[in-house]
Amino acid sequence: MAVVRERRQLNLRLPLPELSERRPRFPLPLPPSVTASTNNNNNSAISSSDIEKLQVLGHGNGGTVYKVRHKKTSQVYALKVVHADTDDSLVRRQVFREMDILRRTDSPYIVKCHGIYEKASGDIAILMEYMDLGTLDTLLQKQGTFSEAKLAHVARQVLNGLNYLHNHKIIHRDIKPSNLLVKNGMEVKIADFGVSKIMYRTLDACNSYVGTCAYMSPERFDPDTYGGNYNGYAADIWSLGLTLLELYLGYFPFLTPGQRPDWATLMCAICFGDPPSLPENASEKFQSFIECCLQKESSKRWTAEQLLSHPFLCKDPRSEK
Repeated sequence: MAVVRERRQLNLRLPLPELSERRPRFPLPLPPSVTASTNNNNNSAISSSDIEKLQVLGHGNGGTVYKVRHKKTSQVYALKVVHADTDDSLVRRQVFREMDILRRTDSPYIVKCHGIYEKASGDIAILMEYMDLGTLDTLLQKQGTFSEAKLAHVARQVLNGLNYLHNHKIIHRDIKPSNLLVKNGMEVKIADFGVSKIMYRTLDACNSYVGTCAYMSPERFDPDTYGGNYNGYAADIWSLGLTLLELYLGYFPFLTPGQRPDWATLMCAICFGDPPSLPENASEKFQSFIECCLQKESSKRWTAEQLLSHPFLCKDPRSEK
C-alpha cells in the first residue's frame, strides 16, 4: 500500500499537460486570415457570410458548437467556434492542433471539415459535417445499451477510422463514446482531434497525460512501469475496448453503476486491477475481441488492421436491431 500511496502523491498532477507538452513537438498552424475550405472533394470554398446559425448544440472548452445552414444550398453543418476571449492557452493550442489534423485527413470514417475561418473578433471557427444523431454517448443515454450486432457495426467503422489515422501516423488519444459521432443509419465517425498527435518519426514518444483519463491505457497512467517508449497506437485500441464495453454494459467498466469516478480510483483500477471483462452471457467472439483490445501489456494488443479481420466483426449489423 505504501507504493500505491507514493504513486498517488507523485502523479496527482499528471493529467495536466507537462512542460514539454506546452511546447508542441510539431509546428502548429496559424489560423488562416481568409476563408479556407479543407474539403478535398469541394473546389469552391464556403464563405462564412453565407452561414446562418440555427441553434446551439453544445458548450465546452472555451467554445460553442452550433447547428448552422448554408444560405445558398440549405445544407446543414456543425460550426465549432472557439471564442477569442478564452484565457486558456491550452484550449487554443488544441484548436490549432485539430485544424492541422483535419487538413490532413480525408476518410469516410472521420468527420469531414468543410472550412476553417478566423473572424475579425479573433474567434476561430471550424465548419464540419453535421452528424444528426449526436454521439454514441447520447444514444446510450436515450436508447439504452447496444446489442453485440450493433457494437460490431460500430467497431468496424471506428477501426476503419483508426486504421486510416494510424497509417497516416496520427494517434487520436481520446477515443470515447462522446467523441464518436453518429449519422442517420448508424454511420459512425471519429471526431475531436484536440489532443491528437502526429508522429513524425517512428520512435516519437507519446506518453503524455492528455485526453480523458478514464479511457487511458495502463502505460499512459504509469509509463515507468509499462515502458516509456511504448507503441502509442495501442492506447487508441485500449480506449476503443473500454468504449465498446461501456456501450454494452451501460456504465463505465472500471466502476460500479452510479459510482462517481475520481482520479485515484481510476488510476488504481486501471494500473493495478485486472482488465474488465464481459458477462458470461456474452458470445465467445465478443469476449475474444474485447480481450484483444484490453491487454494490459500494450505490445500484446491487436492493431486496428488485425482487429478488422477478427471474427466478431463478421456479424451482420442488419441481423439485430
